[in-house]
Amino acid sequence: MNHFDASRRQWLGRAAALSGCAAGAPLALNLAALGSAAAVSGSAAAQSAGDYKALVCVFLFGGNDAYNMVLPTDSASWLNYTTVRNQAPDPIALLAPGTPPNGAAPAATPARLGGVLPLAPLVAPARAFALHPVLGHLQTLFNQERRLAIVSNVGPLVMPTTKAQLGQELHPRPLNLFSHNDQQNTWQALAPEGATRGWGGRMGDRLAGLNSQPVFTSVSAAGNAVWLAGDSVQQYQVGSNGAIRLGSDANGRVYGSPAVAQALQRIAGTPRGAHVLEADLAAVAQRSMAAEEALRNALRPADSAPFGTPPASGNYSAENDPLLRYTSPLTGSGAGNGLAQQLQVVARMIDAGRSTLGARRQVFFVSLGGFDTHDAQNRGQADLLARLGQGLAYFDATMGALGLRNQVTLFTASDFGRSFTSNGDGTDHGWGGHHVVLGGAVRGGTLVGSLPVLGAKNPNNNQFDSSPDQLGNGALLPSTSVDQLGATLGRWFGLSDSELLDIFPNLKYFSQRNLGFMA
Repeated sequence: MNHFDASRRQWLGRAAALSGCAAGAPLALNLAALGSAAAVSGSAAAQSAGDYKALVCVFLFGGNDAYNMVLPTDSASWLNYTTVRNQAPDPIALLAPGTPPNGAAPAATPARLGGVLPLAPLVAPARAFALHPVLGHLQTLFNQERRLAIVSNVGPLVMPTTKAQLGQELHPRPLNLFSHNDQQNTWQALAPEGATRGWGGRMGDRLAGLNSQPVFTSVSAAGNAVWLAGDSVQQYQVGSNGAIRLGSDANGRVYGSPAVAQALQRIAGTPRGAHVLEADLAAVAQRSMAAEEALRNALRPADSAPFGTPPASGNYSAENDPLLRYTSPLTGSGAGNGLAQQLQVVARMIDAGRSTLGARRQVFFVSLGGFDTHDAQNRGQADLLARLGQGLAYFDATMGALGLRNQVTLFTASDFGRSFTSNGDGTDHGWGGHHVVLGGAVRGGTLVGSLPVLGAKNPNNNQFDSSPDQLGNGALLPSTSVDQLGATLGRWFGLSDSELLDIFPNLKYFSQRNLGFMA
């Protein structure tokens, strides 16, 4: 069957499904849905893909301090790092590899955490590097399991840019740098705040035709996310317990009665007048209720293996599930991990999608907030990175138990990195930062790109003149673009070169369009 025949069959199948819609659904709605059916069947590469694949974006809201997440530890870098970051009243410089933790030191201080964790890449780079002390889970995934790669100094770029070019007025650069809202949007949608389509959703546009229920192509466990929005694909939002219900409970009842639930669904799904907005609202309600019912019946329980731990007694609580708890560096005790809970429902969605709901390509969004560490960074970032490490380890183990590690790839993203300089107990807004990619198809144990040069601060102008990578206050000038990162993931996902150039408009300016971290 050629590409045209595949597209035609999907279009006709969608049209047949629409013929069963309730009377009164407006013509405009049907035409929009048919247009969606035609649009999502456009990927020649996707038509030949017979397997299941999923992408999971973990967004670190607030701007993660990459300088304390991945650190070069050669003598020259370490000297400049400790000189710049050992500022009163609360130094944020971490301690050298091999430094034993001091249990008597205050919680989450560098002394209490001990030294940074050395990394052993498959191919030794020019300089040694390490992870934050709380990221032991990620150290294992990088050093032993070889399912974790690190992408160094990545951020939004229009085209490759040097420090000299950045000083040229006509050289293009991303708009509204250092702004939270704008840079969150730029990471997710390649344009500042106001953009309505993200590159995850636009991938979904081209691949949703492979899914028998396209509504489950683009899924968020963290509320609205522009990364998931496409031209035709719209994100489907779930809570930690699964589908967000309209009307009925988990058993399809209202006031204990399935008849009342059915009556409520009829009322909500039937327009009361001839106005097009009433008809659209009723159609949306119908689709929402149908999707919730399908998902409710497909999801395995959260407390079933491998997703969770059945309670010894009483009702299941994700907050108390040992699989979803992390050790807090602030207290030394276990605590519920909201990120792991989001990843739990994503894992359940992946399991249901490929086995019951007929999905072959899905994109997911989860998030962890609080990374805007202008102050109290030692405590705040340590706690957040501990949650990140445990959440990713849980997700990796769950995908392994499902036999899906090779089919699912997770990556991190954030507004921006932060300043190299300390403001006394925190950091300020930056640009480039380091990120991780996790999965069985990832060339783990690799560093993608090169570690930035950590220079010495010029006390006269707060610049880092000795570093080609650091700007004012030591903010990193990205050496790798979000377009390159996304295109590398998109190629693995099944998109063609032409589709990638359409989704990532700045990709044409980069000679290296595949970063090589996917097998």
